[in-house]
Amino acid sequence: QVRLLESGGGLVQRGDSLRLSCVASGRGIRTYAMGWFRQAPGKEREFVATISAAGGATSYADSVRGRFTISRDNAKNTVYLQMNSLKPEDTANYYCTASTGGTLSGMRSAASYDYWGQGTQVTVSS
Repeated sequence: QVRLLESGGGLVQRGDSLRLSCVASGRGIRTYAMGWFRQAPGKEREFVATISAAGGATSYADSVRGRFTISRDNAKNTVYLQMNSLKPEDTANYYCTASTGGTLSGMRSAASYDYWGQGTQVTVSS
């Protein structure tokens, strides 16, 4: 069992930056692919970014590519999402997720993930 706890969300202005953190407990995540999804009110949960178990491969949604960076520190059981140049349309609850599949195959789909955190709210004002 893996438990995921996100932090780092908040209220910021357009153009600001935030770094989200996700700390895993229960067991190590070094063999897990990790991801970030987000869900805005009234919308479906959508893929944001994913990183392979070893950290050598990443994938991003088109809407965040070039602005967001996913990274991980397996020694600290932590995954990060650095978010730069934030826009009001980035406003959402951001969820950290873990998959027992270590590669990025299928990792843009929420169905590929086995564990989810409770989320951290990011609000970007204009």
